[in-house]
Amino acid sequence: MRGFRLSSYIFWFILLMACGTSEKSAEKSEVVTSSKKAPAIQVSGSGTNNDAEKLSSYGLFEAPMHLLKPTAGVVPYSLNSPLFSDYAFKKRFIKLPEGVSANYHATEVLEFPVGTILIKNFYYPADFREPEKNWQILETRLLIHEKGGWKALPYVWNDEQTEAYLEVAGATKEIVWNDGEGEKRELMYSVPNQNQCRSCHLLKDKIMPIGPSARQLNGDFNYAERSHNQLTYWKSIGLLDSLPDTDKLPKLVAYTNSAESLGDRARAYLEINCAHCHRPEGPAKNSALHLMASVENPAAWGIGKTPIAAGKGSGGLKYDIVPQHPEQSILVYRMKSTDPGIMMPELGRKLVHAEGLDLIKKWIKNMPERTVAQSEVGM
Repeated sequence: MRGFRLSSYIFWFILLMACGTSEKSAEKSEVVTSSKKAPAIQVSGSGTNNDAEKLSSYGLFEAPMHLLKPTAGVVPYSLNSPLFSDYAFKKRFIKLPEGVSANYHATEVLEFPVGTILIKNFYYPADFREPEKNWQILETRLLIHEKGGWKALPYVWNDEQTEAYLEVAGATKEIVWNDGEGEKRELMYSVPNQNQCRSCHLLKDKIMPIGPSARQLNGDFNYAERSHNQLTYWKSIGLLDSLPDTDKLPKLVAYTNSAESLGDRARAYLEINCAHCHRPEGPAKNSALHLMASVENPAAWGIGKTPIAAGKGSGGLKYDIVPQHPEQSILVYRMKSTDPGIMMPELGRKLVHAEGLDLIKKWIKNMPERTVAQSEVGM
Protein backbone atom coordinates (compact mmCIF):
# COMPACT_ATOMS: atom_id res chain seq x y z
CA MET A 1 0.00 0.00 0.00
CA ARG A 2 2.80 2.37 0.87
CA GLY A 3 4.47 1.57 -2.45
CA PHE A 4 1.23 2.44 -4.25
CA ARG A 5 1.01 5.84 -2.50
CA LEU A 6 4.61 6.64 -3.31
CA SER A 7 4.06 5.80 -6.95
CA SER A 8 0.96 8.00 -7.00
CA TYR A 9 2.87 10.97 -5.53
CA ILE A 10 5.62 10.55 -8.08
CA PHE A 11 3.06 10.40 -10.90
CA TRP A 12 1.30 13.63 -9.85
CA PHE A 13 4.62 15.41 -9.21
CA ILE A 14 5.83 14.60 -12.72
CA LEU A 15 2.48 15.70 -14.20
CA LEU A 16 2.55 19.05 -12.39
CA MET A 17 6.13 19.71 -13.44
CA ALA A 18 5.26 18.99 -17.04
CA CYS A 19 2.33 21.42 -16.93
CA GLY A 20 4.48 24.17 -15.44
CA THR A 21 7.16 23.73 -18.12
CA SER A 22 4.52 23.93 -20.86
CA GLU A 23 3.11 27.26 -19.55
CA LYS A 24 6.55 28.90 -19.35
CA SER A 25 7.36 27.81 -22.90
CA ALA A 26 4.06 29.23 -24.15
CA GLU A 27 4.81 32.62 -22.53
CA LYS A 28 8.08 32.92 -24.45
CA SER A 29 6.65 31.76 -27.78
CA GLU A 30 5.74 34.37 -30.39
CA VAL A 31 3.36 31.92 -32.11
CA VAL A 32 -0.24 32.01 -30.90
CA THR A 33 -1.50 28.46 -31.02
CA SER A 34 -4.91 29.05 -29.45
CA SER A 35 -7.87 30.37 -31.41
CA LYS A 36 -9.09 32.18 -28.30
CA LYS A 37 -8.30 35.87 -28.11
CA ALA A 38 -6.51 36.88 -24.90
CA PRO A 39 -8.59 39.28 -22.80
CA ALA A 40 -7.58 42.90 -23.26
CA ILE A 41 -6.28 45.01 -20.38
CA GLN A 42 -9.13 47.16 -19.20
CA VAL A 43 -8.31 50.65 -17.95
CA SER A 44 -11.29 51.26 -15.70
CA GLY A 45 -12.62 54.43 -14.17
CA SER A 46 -10.34 53.88 -11.19
CA GLY A 47 -7.25 53.62 -13.44
CA THR A 48 -4.62 50.90 -13.56
CA ASN A 49 -0.96 50.55 -12.73
CA ASN A 50 -0.40 47.63 -15.10
CA ASP A 51 2.05 48.48 -17.89
CA ALA A 52 1.60 45.73 -20.45
CA GLU A 53 4.73 44.39 -22.12
CA LYS A 54 2.91 44.03 -25.44
CA LEU A 55 0.68 46.55 -27.20
CA SER A 56 -1.70 43.74 -28.19
CA SER A 57 -2.55 43.23 -24.52
CA TYR A 58 -4.75 46.34 -24.59
CA GLY A 59 -6.96 44.95 -27.36
CA LEU A 60 -6.98 48.26 -29.24
CA PHE A 61 -6.60 46.90 -32.78
CA GLU A 62 -8.00 43.92 -34.65
CA ALA A 63 -5.72 41.25 -36.07
CA PRO A 64 -3.58 41.64 -38.09
CA MET A 65 -2.63 44.50 -35.80
CA HIS A 66 -0.40 46.38 -38.27
CA LEU A 67 -3.47 47.43 -40.27
CA LEU A 68 -4.46 49.60 -37.27
CA LYS A 69 -8.13 48.73 -37.58
CA PRO A 70 -9.61 49.78 -34.23
CA THR A 71 -11.68 47.45 -32.10
CA ALA A 72 -15.11 48.44 -30.79
CA GLY A 73 -14.98 51.57 -28.64
CA VAL A 74 -11.67 52.81 -30.09
CA VAL A 75 -12.35 55.99 -32.09
CA PRO A 76 -9.98 57.53 -34.68
CA TYR A 77 -9.35 61.27 -34.75
CA SER A 78 -7.04 63.86 -36.31
CA LEU A 79 -5.74 67.33 -35.49
CA ASN A 80 -6.12 70.45 -37.63
CA SER A 81 -2.43 71.28 -37.11
CA PRO A 82 -0.33 68.25 -36.10
CA LEU A 83 3.11 68.28 -34.55
CA PHE A 84 6.03 67.77 -36.96
CA SER A 85 7.93 64.55 -36.20
CA ASP A 86 10.56 64.06 -38.92
CA TYR A 87 7.85 63.70 -41.58
CA ALA A 88 6.33 60.65 -39.87
CA PHE A 89 2.67 59.99 -40.62
CA LYS A 90 0.38 59.47 -37.62
CA LYS A 91 -2.83 57.67 -36.90
CA ARG A 92 -4.53 58.75 -33.68
CA PHE A 93 -7.21 57.00 -31.66
CA ILE A 94 -8.96 57.44 -28.33
CA LYS A 95 -10.68 55.01 -25.99
CA LEU A 96 -12.81 56.10 -23.04
CA PRO A 97 -14.15 53.85 -20.30
CA GLU A 98 -17.67 52.70 -21.05
CA GLY A 99 -20.42 55.01 -19.82
CA VAL A 100 -18.32 58.16 -19.21
CA SER A 101 -17.58 61.27 -21.28
CA ALA A 102 -14.94 63.98 -21.65
CA ASN A 103 -15.72 67.53 -20.54
CA TYR A 104 -15.59 70.37 -23.05
CA HIS A 105 -12.99 73.12 -22.61
CA ALA A 106 -12.84 76.16 -24.89
CA THR A 107 -9.10 76.88 -24.74
CA GLU A 108 -7.23 73.88 -23.30
CA VAL A 109 -7.18 70.16 -23.97
CA LEU A 110 -10.49 68.46 -23.22
CA GLU A 111 -10.90 67.12 -19.71
CA PHE A 112 -10.72 63.35 -20.14
CA PRO A 113 -11.95 60.96 -17.45
CA VAL A 114 -9.70 58.54 -15.58
CA GLY A 115 -9.36 55.40 -17.69
CA THR A 116 -8.94 57.25 -21.01
CA ILE A 117 -6.31 55.94 -23.42
CA LEU A 118 -4.89 58.23 -26.13
CA ILE A 119 -3.13 56.24 -28.88
CA LYS A 120 -0.72 57.72 -31.42
CA ASN A 121 0.94 55.54 -34.08
CA PHE A 122 3.99 56.80 -36.01
CA TYR A 123 4.62 55.26 -39.44
CA TYR A 124 6.23 55.88 -42.82
CA PRO A 125 4.76 54.78 -46.15
CA ALA A 126 7.40 53.38 -48.49
CA ASP A 127 6.34 56.07 -50.97
CA PHE A 128 4.75 59.29 -49.71
CA ARG A 129 2.86 59.57 -53.00
CA GLU A 130 0.92 56.45 -51.95
CA PRO A 131 0.38 57.07 -48.24
CA GLU A 132 -2.06 54.18 -47.65
CA LYS A 133 0.24 51.51 -49.07
CA ASN A 134 3.27 49.63 -47.71
CA TRP A 135 3.68 51.51 -44.49
CA GLN A 136 6.09 50.65 -41.68
CA ILE A 137 4.95 51.44 -38.15
CA LEU A 138 7.82 52.41 -35.89
CA GLU A 139 6.17 53.22 -32.59
CA THR A 140 2.89 53.57 -30.77
CA ARG A 141 2.68 55.97 -27.86
CA LEU A 142 0.00 55.56 -25.24
CA LEU A 143 -1.12 58.22 -22.81
CA ILE A 144 -3.13 56.51 -20.10
CA HIS A 145 -5.12 58.52 -17.57
CA GLU A 146 -4.66 56.70 -14.27
CA LYS A 147 -6.03 57.69 -10.92
CA GLY A 148 -2.74 59.40 -10.03
CA GLY A 149 -2.45 61.25 -13.36
CA TRP A 150 -1.42 60.63 -16.95
CA LYS A 151 1.26 58.07 -17.81
CA ALA A 152 3.23 57.99 -21.08
CA LEU A 153 4.22 54.58 -22.47
CA PRO A 154 6.29 54.13 -25.68
CA TYR A 155 5.82 50.87 -27.62
CA VAL A 156 8.29 49.92 -30.37
CA TRP A 157 7.16 47.72 -33.27
CA ASN A 158 9.14 44.69 -34.36
CA ASP A 159 10.45 44.39 -37.92
CA GLU A 160 7.80 41.80 -38.76
CA GLN A 161 5.07 44.34 -37.87
CA THR A 162 3.27 41.77 -35.76
CA GLU A 163 3.72 43.32 -32.30
CA ALA A 164 4.97 46.37 -30.42
CA TYR A 165 6.83 46.11 -27.11
CA LEU A 166 7.15 48.53 -24.22
CA GLU A 167 10.56 50.25 -24.33
CA VAL A 168 10.83 52.76 -21.50
CA ALA A 169 14.43 53.49 -22.56
CA GLY A 170 13.36 54.39 -26.10
CA ALA A 171 14.91 53.01 -29.27
CA THR A 172 16.45 53.87 -32.63
CA LYS A 173 14.99 52.50 -35.87
CA GLU A 174 16.33 52.85 -39.41
CA ILE A 175 13.76 53.99 -41.96
CA VAL A 176 13.94 54.55 -45.73
CA TRP A 177 11.22 56.12 -47.88
CA ASN A 178 10.57 58.05 -51.09
CA ASP A 179 9.25 61.55 -50.45
CA GLY A 180 6.55 63.43 -52.33
CA GLU A 181 8.99 64.23 -55.13
CA GLY A 182 10.14 60.64 -55.45
CA GLU A 183 13.49 61.33 -53.79
CA LYS A 184 14.94 58.63 -51.53
CA ARG A 185 15.18 59.67 -47.88
CA GLU A 186 16.87 57.87 -44.98
CA LEU A 187 16.73 58.46 -41.25
CA MET A 188 17.79 56.88 -37.98
CA TYR A 189 14.47 57.53 -36.29
CA SER A 190 14.48 58.02 -32.51
CA VAL A 191 11.72 56.72 -30.28
CA PRO A 192 11.78 58.89 -27.13
CA ASN A 193 12.34 57.35 -23.75
CA GLN A 194 9.75 57.69 -21.00
CA ASN A 195 11.47 60.69 -19.41
CA GLN A 196 11.53 62.53 -22.74
CA CYS A 197 7.82 61.83 -23.17
CA ARG A 198 7.27 63.35 -19.76
CA SER A 199 9.36 66.45 -20.50
CA CYS A 200 7.28 67.37 -23.55
CA HIS A 201 3.94 66.66 -21.88
CA LEU A 202 4.68 68.48 -18.65
CA LEU A 203 2.24 71.24 -17.71
CA LYS A 204 2.18 72.69 -14.18
CA ASP A 205 4.39 69.80 -13.06
CA LYS A 206 1.90 67.20 -14.32
CA ILE A 207 1.86 65.14 -17.51
CA MET A 208 -0.93 66.31 -19.81
CA PRO A 209 -2.03 65.60 -23.40
CA ILE A 210 -1.03 68.19 -25.98
CA GLY A 211 -3.15 67.75 -29.10
CA PRO A 212 -6.82 66.93 -28.49
CA SER A 213 -8.28 70.34 -27.71
CA ALA A 214 -11.60 71.61 -29.03
CA ARG A 215 -9.75 74.00 -31.37
CA GLN A 216 -7.72 71.14 -32.85
CA LEU A 217 -10.67 68.75 -33.12
CA ASN A 218 -12.99 71.28 -34.72
CA GLY A 219 -12.65 69.87 -38.23
CA ASP A 220 -14.03 67.08 -40.39
CA PHE A 221 -12.89 63.46 -40.26
CA ASN A 222 -13.70 60.75 -42.80
CA TYR A 223 -15.38 58.11 -40.66
CA ALA A 224 -16.50 54.79 -42.14
CA GLU A 225 -20.07 55.98 -42.62
CA ARG A 226 -19.35 59.55 -43.79
CA SER A 227 -17.34 62.71 -43.17
CA HIS A 228 -18.36 64.41 -39.94
CA ASN A 229 -17.20 67.23 -37.70
CA GLN A 230 -15.22 65.52 -34.96
CA LEU A 231 -16.63 67.47 -32.03
CA THR A 232 -20.27 66.98 -32.99
CA TYR A 233 -19.57 63.33 -33.77
CA TRP A 234 -17.94 62.79 -30.37
CA LYS A 235 -20.99 64.40 -28.76
CA SER A 236 -23.34 62.13 -30.72
CA ILE A 237 -21.61 58.92 -29.59
CA GLY A 238 -21.18 59.99 -25.98
CA LEU A 239 -17.48 60.86 -25.93
CA LEU A 240 -18.30 64.50 -25.09
CA ASP A 241 -20.80 65.62 -22.49
CA SER A 242 -21.85 68.92 -24.08
CA LEU A 243 -20.94 71.45 -26.76
CA PRO A 244 -21.62 75.13 -27.49
CA ASP A 245 -23.44 76.02 -30.68
CA THR A 246 -21.46 75.04 -33.77
CA ASP A 247 -20.84 78.65 -34.80
CA LYS A 248 -19.33 79.35 -31.37
CA LEU A 249 -16.80 76.52 -31.42
CA PRO A 250 -13.17 77.73 -31.40
CA LYS A 251 -10.91 76.54 -34.21
CA LEU A 252 -7.18 76.37 -34.83
CA VAL A 253 -6.46 76.61 -38.55
CA ALA A 254 -4.48 73.99 -40.43
CA TYR A 255 -1.05 75.51 -41.03
CA THR A 256 -0.84 73.59 -44.33
CA ASN A 257 -3.96 75.32 -45.67
CA SER A 258 -2.79 78.13 -47.95
CA ALA A 259 -6.33 79.50 -48.07
CA GLU A 260 -5.97 80.67 -44.47
CA SER A 261 -4.14 83.86 -43.53
CA LEU A 262 -0.36 83.68 -43.25
CA GLY A 263 -0.43 84.95 -39.67
CA ASP A 264 -3.01 82.39 -38.50
CA ARG A 265 -1.10 79.56 -40.13
CA ALA A 266 2.21 80.62 -38.57
CA ARG A 267 0.69 81.02 -35.11
CA ALA A 268 -0.97 77.59 -35.39
CA TYR A 269 2.39 76.06 -36.34
CA LEU A 270 4.15 77.64 -33.38
CA GLU A 271 1.40 76.57 -30.99
CA ILE A 272 1.52 72.86 -31.77
CA ASN A 273 5.29 72.64 -32.21
CA CYS A 274 6.46 75.02 -29.49
CA ALA A 275 3.75 76.20 -27.09
CA HIS A 276 3.52 73.00 -25.05
CA CYS A 277 6.84 74.20 -23.56
CA HIS A 278 6.80 77.92 -24.33
CA ARG A 279 3.92 79.13 -22.18
CA PRO A 280 3.70 80.31 -18.55
CA GLU A 281 2.78 76.83 -17.29
CA GLY A 282 5.28 74.96 -19.48
CA PRO A 283 8.81 73.69 -18.82
CA ALA A 284 10.30 76.55 -20.90
CA LYS A 285 8.44 79.29 -19.01
CA ASN A 286 11.76 80.96 -18.14
CA SER A 287 12.17 81.92 -21.80
CA ALA A 288 9.29 84.42 -21.37
CA LEU A 289 7.87 83.28 -24.71
CA HIS A 290 4.17 82.52 -24.85
CA LEU A 291 3.44 80.92 -28.21
CA MET A 292 -0.19 79.87 -27.88
CA ALA A 293 -2.06 81.17 -30.91
CA SER A 294 -4.57 82.94 -28.67
CA VAL A 295 -1.92 85.31 -27.26
CA GLU A 296 -2.20 88.78 -28.75
CA ASN A 297 0.89 90.48 -27.31
CA PRO A 298 3.61 90.46 -30.05
CA ALA A 299 6.36 90.72 -27.44
CA ALA A 300 5.24 87.37 -26.02
CA TRP A 301 5.76 85.85 -29.48
CA GLY A 302 9.35 87.12 -29.41
CA ILE A 303 9.07 90.26 -31.53
CA GLY A 304 11.78 92.65 -30.39
CA LYS A 305 12.50 90.42 -27.37
CA THR A 306 16.04 89.64 -26.32
CA PRO A 307 16.69 85.99 -25.43
CA ILE A 308 17.03 84.77 -21.86
CA ALA A 309 19.89 82.32 -21.19
CA ALA A 310 19.89 81.08 -24.78
CA GLY A 311 23.66 80.48 -24.85
CA LYS A 312 24.89 79.38 -28.26
CA GLY A 313 21.24 78.95 -29.21
CA SER A 314 21.11 82.67 -30.03
CA GLY A 315 23.68 82.35 -32.80
CA GLY A 316 24.96 85.77 -31.85
CA LEU A 317 21.65 87.36 -32.86
CA LYS A 318 19.95 89.98 -30.70
CA TYR A 319 16.22 89.32 -30.90
CA ASP A 320 13.91 86.31 -31.08
CA ILE A 321 11.98 87.85 -33.98
CA VAL A 322 13.01 90.84 -36.07
CA PRO A 323 10.07 91.92 -38.29
CA GLN A 324 10.86 91.71 -42.01
CA HIS A 325 14.19 90.06 -41.25
CA PRO A 326 13.97 86.28 -40.74
CA GLU A 327 17.73 86.03 -41.23
CA GLN A 328 18.21 88.14 -38.08
CA SER A 329 15.64 86.24 -36.00
CA ILE A 330 16.76 83.69 -33.40
CA LEU A 331 13.52 81.77 -33.92
CA VAL A 332 14.47 81.01 -37.52
CA TYR A 333 18.09 80.28 -36.60
CA ARG A 334 17.02 77.60 -34.14
CA MET A 335 14.37 76.09 -36.41
CA LYS A 336 16.85 75.57 -39.27
CA SER A 337 19.49 73.92 -37.05
CA THR A 338 19.92 70.21 -36.33
CA ASP A 339 22.57 70.79 -33.65
CA PRO A 340 21.13 69.35 -30.39
CA GLY A 341 22.42 72.36 -28.47
CA ILE A 342 20.75 74.87 -30.79
CA MET A 343 17.71 73.41 -32.51
CA MET A 344 14.12 73.98 -31.53
CA PRO A 345 12.11 71.99 -30.78
CA GLU A 346 14.94 70.24 -28.99
CA LEU A 347 13.17 66.86 -28.91
CA GLY A 348 11.14 64.93 -31.44
CA ARG A 349 13.09 65.73 -34.57
CA LYS A 350 16.40 65.18 -36.32
CA LEU A 351 15.45 66.80 -39.61
CA VAL A 352 14.63 70.39 -40.51
CA HIS A 353 10.96 70.84 -41.33
CA ALA A 354 11.54 72.69 -44.60
CA GLU A 355 7.89 73.59 -45.15
CA GLY A 356 7.39 74.80 -41.57
CA LEU A 357 10.59 76.83 -41.69
CA ASP A 358 9.50 78.42 -44.96
CA LEU A 359 6.12 79.32 -43.44
CA ILE A 360 7.70 81.07 -40.43
CA LYS A 361 10.22 82.91 -42.61
CA LYS A 362 7.42 84.22 -44.84
CA TRP A 363 5.42 85.28 -41.79
CA ILE A 364 8.33 87.27 -40.38
CA LYS A 365 9.20 88.68 -43.80
CA ASN A 366 5.67 90.05 -44.20
CA MET A 367 5.35 91.55 -40.72
CA PRO A 368 4.87 95.30 -40.45
CA GLU A 369 8.09 96.88 -39.29
CA ARG A 370 8.19 97.58 -35.56
CA THR A 371 10.65 99.22 -33.27
CA VAL A 372 11.94 97.27 -30.28
CA ALA A 373 10.20 99.75 -27.97
CA GLN A 374 6.83 99.14 -29.65
CA SER A 375 7.20 95.39 -29.26
CA GLU A 376 8.17 95.62 -25.61
CA VAL A 377 4.89 97.33 -24.73
CA GLY A 378 2.87 95.01 -26.96
CA MET A 379 1.90 97.62 -29.55
